[in-house]
Amino acid sequence: MKLACQEGMVPGNTLEEKLENLGRYGYDAIEFGGRGLPERVQAISEALSESAVKASTVCGGFGGCLLDPAKAERDRAVADIKALLSAAADIGAVGVIVVPVFGPPRLPDLSPYKTAVEIERELLVAVLDPLGAHAASVGTLLLLEPLNRYETHLLRRLGDAAAVCSRLGNPNIKLMADFFHMSIEERDVAAAIRACGQWLAHVHLADSNRLLPGFGHTDFVAGFRALRDVGFSGYMALECGVPGAPEVELPLCADRLRQMIEAATA
Repeated sequence: MKLACQEGMVPGNTLEEKLENLGRYGYDAIEFGGRGLPERVQAISEALSESAVKASTVCGGFGGCLLDPAKAERDRAVADIKALLSAAADIGAVGVIVVPVFGPPRLPDLSPYKTAVEIERELLVAVLDPLGAHAASVGTLLLLEPLNRYETHLLRRLGDAAAVCSRLGNPNIKLMADFFHMSIEERDVAAAIRACGQWLAHVHLADSNRLLPGFGHTDFVAGFRALRDVGFSGYMALECGVPGAPEVELPLCADRLRQMIEAATA
């Protein structure tokens, strides 16, 4: 298991400074936001070529919505995600993190034919299929992210996203697990990871209060043990608040996480 951190959390006036700091803090990779990423590919590639820190993933940043009733909004999301998938491949990232819809359903309830959620599930498979094909063609992954009930109604547990992955059967469509969202939605975080491990390709780290690991009550050792059991060896990226000076807290967090990983794999 390798440690990463989102770009916006890292001190530094330039990407080069951020990469240098991350390396000194003990991190293996950096996660980029997707907004404006295609225009940054050359600059990012040049900076990464001079650093031991790699690109882990690309987080969101697309317009439109995959499950909007307006075709123009769906098409916009598909086009943006394709561009992000290509950019992710160009910078050597594992994949692009995608949330299909935020908030309540946007589609109408057509009961007794089908509910809005039933229609969403069918539509999601239809729109993800060509995106998975594009991910395969460029050599990266589309990563479905379940959120908690306060942020979405659809994919809220790992099993929800795993069911979509299983139905599509495309090895370039995987899921990611976020410890903060799991702390709200999963009855047993470790059990959820073990049940869905075959589709798991990325992890977000945040404690139960959405601060750095160690500032809440999440049992990361149990979760990391489950990740070990399913053979996960990918990146785990910080996506959380920093309660203090980042130049102090980020190195401490890296040390703390490596101790947790060691305890989980002993």
